[in-house]
Amino acid sequence: MPTVPLDAVHEAAGARMTTFAGTRMPLQYAGIQEEHLAVREHAGLFDVSHMAELRIDGPDALAFLRYALLNDAKKLRVGRSHYTMVPNDHGGLVDDAYLYRLDDADWLLVANAANRHAVADRLQAVATAFEDVQVRDVSDAWALLALQGPAAASLLDRHVAADLTDLRKNDTRATTFHGAAVRLARTGYTGEDGFEIFVPPADVATVWHALIGDGVAPCGLGARDTLRLEAGFPLYGHELDGEHDPRCTPFAWVVKDKPFAGDDGWPSAPPCGRRLVGVRLDERGIAREGYAVRRPGGGAAGTVTSGTLSPLTRDAILFAWVDADLATTGTPLEVDVRGRAVPATVVDLPFFAPER
Repeated sequence: MPTVPLDAVHEAAGARMTTFAGTRMPLQYAGIQEEHLAVREHAGLFDVSHMAELRIDGPDALAFLRYALLNDAKKLRVGRSHYTMVPNDHGGLVDDAYLYRLDDADWLLVANAANRHAVADRLQAVATAFEDVQVRDVSDAWALLALQGPAAASLLDRHVAADLTDLRKNDTRATTFHGAAVRLARTGYTGEDGFEIFVPPADVATVWHALIGDGVAPCGLGARDTLRLEAGFPLYGHELDGEHDPRCTPFAWVVKDKPFAGDDGWPSAPPCGRRLVGVRLDERGIAREGYAVRRPGGGAAGTVTSGTLSPLTRDAILFAWVDADLATTGTPLEVDVRGRAVPATVVDLPFFAPER
């Protein structure tokens, strides 16, 4: 089974390990609630080296990316990044991803681990229509750590050569961390301020131990999931997939008005029979993926895609695909929680946003 470069470090630290996207990963250390609150209150460090990285370069790279992806790469200046999506040919997604512009004709796309090969295959197929662009899977050349939390900037500043004061959200910059060549990106998946640190596998232990030794809590996939859900972020394979049109979700803003690969299979006005919404249970209970959502009094209305009990607010929160006429904020619903009809309400996203 594939492992991350820090596998032995996680094992020695007492992490509870799991298999995710075919890779052995830390699920939790002290516990999901403790790690979640550490990120909200101070800082936590995640090993996300299982993620997929693809390098796209060449004179036609910009034209290719504008066509291959749903967000518009033309909007990115060198040193900037944004959230984007990889479309398929019939109104759904191959994946969602983050795109970084490293230089005029040099780009990095970070995709979900489970879709590493699907994304590479899709982009390489689309690239055949362009004269001079290269798409390379460079996932094995990088380890990736995510330092997240309100103290992330002050903690990282102690260890890197770069001045972080002018590094804004979605900026990326190459620098060194105690002599190791790294790339920083002020991005993340928790709703907090933070940085993703791209580092060669041979140097990742140096970065990990320095930050953990500085009082940063090690965090696993369990807290990563509760944090992203609390922040109202989708997860491919749950909220997003190959069949649902992203224009029927709160993330429709990603789909820019331009030609893109497969757009002849995307209707100009998506038939949103159902929409993706955020929901909060009004009584005690926890909704899990696959639970039925119903109209008050009984009729079928949709399905839960992700759910948890917020470690911070103690609210039971969830994403669900529901009938379009029920997608307005404030609409009452019911969720079938182990045979019990629990009252619920459609709410605005995010479920929680730090006031910073």
